[in-house]
Amino acid sequence: MSFTEKANIIFNQAIRDYHLKDNVDTPISNPYERESIEHDLYIKCWIDTVQWHLEDIIRDPHIDPVEALALKRRIDHSNQDRTDLVEEIDSYFRQVYQDVKPLPDARLNTESPAWAVDRLSILSLKIWHMQEQVDRQDADAAHIAKCKAKLEVLKEQQKDLSTSIDQLLEDIEAGRKYMKVYRQMKMYNDPSTNPVFYKNK
Repeated sequence: MSFTEKANIIFNQAIRDYHLKDNVDTPISNPYERESIEHDLYIKCWIDTVQWHLEDIIRDPHIDPVEALALKRRIDHSNQDRTDLVEEIDSYFRQVYQDVKPLPDARLNTESPAWAVDRLSILSLKIWHMQEQVDRQDADAAHIAKCKAKLEVLKEQQKDLSTSIDQLLEDIEAGRKYMKVYRQMKMYNDPSTNPVFYKNK
């Protein structure tokens, strides 16, 4: 089984588990061993799934402004958790391929493997929720047809992205490409770099 085959199974499992209660406050119950990549992949998609629904809630035109601000803070925190976890997954890849010596003509990829995996997790969510639209009983035929067409595109994207990630990992393992990971260094979360914080001390 390829890495992305395993990842897609875990992503679908996390999304399915979340929707058993379909509540953003549902505690995570990760079935995988704590120090495993499977554990990280499950958490990654759980975070994405909760945030997906938080983004839906905050767009309610009738939402109370105080509640909206609290949700915005929660989404910001979720984004930071997501970024931290992506960097953890990249650390896993670096450890796996730490003994690989890049070939003299090895090339650098446009993004690290884990950021591509991040997009794969989001694609699983898009597919799940587009399938929900296709299955709606209260929608008209035009809506269903439009969503079916979008669903097919999303599935093709998932297939292509999965292939690309697996090929990237093969290239890294063979020394044809090498990993170089940069930390995100998000400035708005850092009191020393966000002027709203340091100018109002």
